[in-house]
Amino acid sequence: MAFTAKDVATLREKTGCGMMDCKKALTETDGNMDKAIEILREKGLAAADKKSGRIAAEGMVYTESYADKKVGVIVEVNSETDFVAKNADFQAFVKNIADAIVESNPADVDALQECKYDDKNTVVEALREKILTIGENLKIRRFVRIAGDTVSYIHGGGRIGVMVEFDTDVSSNAGFEEFGKDIAMQIAAMNPTYLNKDAVPAEVVASEKDILVAQIQNDPKNASKPANIIEKMVEGRINKYYEGNCLLEQSYVKNGDLTVGKFVEQTGKEMGGSIKVTSFTRFEKGEGLEKREDNFADEVAGMIK
Repeated sequence: MAFTAKDVATLREKTGCGMMDCKKALTETDGNMDKAIEILREKGLAAADKKSGRIAAEGMVYTESYADKKVGVIVEVNSETDFVAKNADFQAFVKNIADAIVESNPADVDALQECKYDDKNTVVEALREKILTIGENLKIRRFVRIAGDTVSYIHGGGRIGVMVEFDTDVSSNAGFEEFGKDIAMQIAAMNPTYLNKDAVPAEVVASEKDILVAQIQNDPKNASKPANIIEKMVEGRINKYYEGNCLLEQSYVKNGDLTVGKFVEQTGKEMGGSIKVTSFTRFEKGEGLEKREDNFADEVAGMIK
């Protein structure tokens, strides 16, 4: 498989490694991006375990918990420019989409488009009207609707949205909403991949262990250590992986002496009941989408013609 200079740049963006190291890794793997990332990690060169796709598309994430209906929703709607995303009319449109999801409980985005938007229009008809009015392409990208006790949080005017689902008997207590927001803010800031270590797939753990073993063996200081010592080192580092990637194992941002799991348990007791986090959804606008790359000089030249 051939690779281009753009592939090298992409690998560098994903790993934080030097250009030559990225080129060597792609050469070794015949241009396979995923295998190149693994090689860089095994050599201890990658700056981070993971890096989300380039965040480029505009628009906003909206999330709301409707306590009276015991329903929460989070939705992402994309626009072409940030200017439109800041428009009050566009923001009202996105909120109305969330309301439609709550009322109609569609199975997916296709089903959502056929749902009732208002007394006159379906969602797809309202979307077409907004595209004509605003003058940009708009797209309803994704949503999640959860029936139950949820708390929602929006960061940066819709750049990040988080919805957390709880199994609890104290959701009506004073202070529960604030507690839930603290959990949601933790998720917004620390971006965990899994709820807890039990939620990490076995194949992911196995892959992490293989990478850690390779890292240890590639380190001259550790290469000669016996297998049982290496195994203990790997287990220690796997626990670090859990602490970084699993919400309930993470150190609580507001109190580093507690894990998030301990904070949740402690808060439940203080409120005279129990609280469990059962799921969470974190959307970051445009994650994984490529932004249209306009060449301003070409655009002006085209206008002159």
